Amino acid sequence: MKTDAVRLYKNKFLIPVILLPLWFLLYLNLEKLANLIVESLLKLPQDNHLTSAISFFIFEVPKVLLLLILIVFVVGVVRTYFSPERTRKILGGKKLFAGNVSASFLGIVTPFCSCSAIPLFLGFVESGVPLGVTFSFLVAAPMINEVALVLLFGLFGWKTALMYMSTGLIIAMLSGFVIGKLGLERYVEDWVYKTKVAHPEFEETKISFSQRTISGIDAVKEIVGKVWIYIVIGIAVGAGIHGYVPENFMASLMGKSAWWSVPVAVIIGIPMYSNAAGIIPIVQALLEKGASLGTVLAFMMSVIGLSLPETIILKKVLKIQLIVVFISIVAVGIIIVGYLFNLIY
Repeated sequence: MKTDAVRLYKNKFLIPVILLPLWFLLYLNLEKLANLIVESLLKLPQDNHLTSAISFFIFEVPKVLLLLILIVFVVGVVRTYFSPERTRKILGGKKLFAGNVSASFLGIVTPFCSCSAIPLFLGFVESGVPLGVTFSFLVAAPMINEVALVLLFGLFGWKTALMYMSTGLIIAMLSGFVIGKLGLERYVEDWVYKTKVAHPEFEETKISFSQRTISGIDAVKEIVGKVWIYIVIGIAVGAGIHGYVPENFMASLMGKSAWWSVPVAVIIGIPMYSNAAGIIPIVQALLEKGASLGTVLAFMMSVIGLSLPETIILKKVLKIQLIVVFISIVAVGIIIVGYLFNLIY
């Protein structure tokens, strides 16, 4: 029985080694395979709205999923170096700004979802992490996650992904810094400072690389298993826009000439809820129809960076005044970034 368990463990460790060459072979030939399906198997007519939409869908779904699987695996391995306890220990004692910078970068690689907002918030408070530093983490973690970055990279290239990450980090750093300078601790619910969070003391544990690899595989199963349906739905919506919305139609609504489009996009995006997997394929289709990059990225940032579920959950630990300040500061930062992207591109 023990031998079987060891064999299973070793086989699981070898999965990435076996599948990586297959991944590259499939990814490099996706366009040929998509064209083969559309032209030879489905035999769809050329220059047709339906054909354009179906071609978009057939090519983008496997492309995005393949990229997501690879990046989530890599990030899953990296995350084994950053447990919540380690994150608290790293940020504990950090002063303002230096702490904002550290928290923003840690937000990219540490496990985070809306449901973990309160435990992390309480843990940071108990560890003596300043309020502004905590907010830098809470902004960066959902906004600049591996799903957002891999989809941006796959759909728009590394320059756009890098600019998104850079501007997202700046928003997280500055919003946390401003909140820290405003001294808004009185707007945290009183019970928070009296609560002792039950968590094990941080201990340095030795984890083998094979165990880290298995964590990467588990991350793929967990994250891709949750978001694939949003990817398919998002790409389906994007395919409809790609195939049926007239060229340059979106330019009149979300183009550079419409100066009001950026703040309106942010206002619309704040109460909405989607994850990056669902919203980015729609962003791609909007851009192809004439929407400006700054406007659609501002919309995306507001949807995933100011998550409605996270805001509702945080209401349990924050008073309404602090939530309003938090949303307002981040929204202003996103609007500035939207105008900046429109100015550059």
